[in-house]
Amino acid sequence: MQSWYFSEQSYAPAWDEPVPPKVTAPSSLVDPEIAHRLLREYIVECKLADELGMNIMTNEHHATYTCMSVSALMTLGVLATHTRRARLLALGVPIMNRMDPYRVAEEAAYVDVLSRGRLELGLIKGSTFELYMSNANPVTSGDRYWEAHNLIVAALSKKDGPMSYEGDSYNYRYLNVIPGCYQQPTPPIWMTTLSPHTAREAAQRGYVIAITAVARAARACFPAYREEYQRVHGKPAPLDRLCYLGQVVVARDEKTAHERARKLLRFNETSTRIDPRFINPPGMLPPADNARVLRAGATSTHRNTTLPDGTPMSNPPTPREQIINHVLFAGTPDQVYGQIKTFYDSVGGFGNLLVQLGSPMAHDEICDSLTLYATEVMPRLDALTKSYKQAA
Repeated sequence: MQSWYFSEQSYAPAWDEPVPPKVTAPSSLVDPEIAHRLLREYIVECKLADELGMNIMTNEHHATYTCMSVSALMTLGVLATHTRRARLLALGVPIMNRMDPYRVAEEAAYVDVLSRGRLELGLIKGSTFELYMSNANPVTSGDRYWEAHNLIVAALSKKDGPMSYEGDSYNYRYLNVIPGCYQQPTPPIWMTTLSPHTAREAAQRGYVIAITAVARAARACFPAYREEYQRVHGKPAPLDRLCYLGQVVVARDEKTAHERARKLLRFNETSTRIDPRFINPPGMLPPADNARVLRAGATSTHRNTTLPDGTPMSNPPTPREQIINHVLFAGTPDQVYGQIKTFYDSVGGFGNLLVQLGSPMAHDEICDSLTLYATEVMPRLDALTKSYKQAA
């Protein structure tokens, strides 16, 4: 199993303020000196992950206290020169909300060359609330996503000079990415999804799919991906095409791990504090999907409000409840391995685990948890996936 360290690079000092932390949040509540310290700590944590043999994932969000990484690829450009071995995953670039796909192609190729071919490129739709920053029409967002996706892949693959492009949302007379990618014809491409429909589209293209901390989505999407991959490619989907993101906290004793986990789970609580008008932009979802979301009372965060047996969770949920829901894996190294293995078995296996840590856990707590995971959990997960491959 490939393990990827991930931090939202949050600005937690502003989370206790009464203002909504997204879209309309004032930047005056962010102290530049504190932000500078935090951002440098996040880079140090990524360097530690590289030294421990882990890969690294970055993302991006905009106008929010929960993520200061405004460009996944810009962050990876920094990490390309601060790391040696780690694969560098941008998961991802929200091309539904980016206004210039050509720029995305250029940045991706730049990072791939700078890192000597270590880039993994996640072309994702992005969060619904960020449509309001780009002022994009939600009704056409799906078509715009696939148009941008096809344009980026074509621009990265073109090696013999410029190409022109005319579409519904984008028009270019000359597209010419220089330098081109180190990996030919493009870096590996990933997609995030909570939908079996999107999982099937990714399977057709052979992309990696990542499910972000929603166990029920993994149970629906992984089988859909495997079925479509078998149909299109005529062979079983490799484990490395499937990925799950979980919040992971490891300590020498259970009490300390749960104390740290309570801090980490504040990220989930803060993420749900969003003005309802920004959650479900009118026309963004197809009617059937929109009806399903409204019936479920879901928000843009897609967080569970009940345990698997239907029991309502606490408000906010406890670490034990989030462990049961497979949002969180927390405890001693043995306990964390057991929790991951139980979930792994329940979904038929996956080859990538995104390990989310971050503030308001302290920097030393993150480094300690990361080290324990890499030295005492990760080797056992590697052996687990090897045993599944042999069984297959």
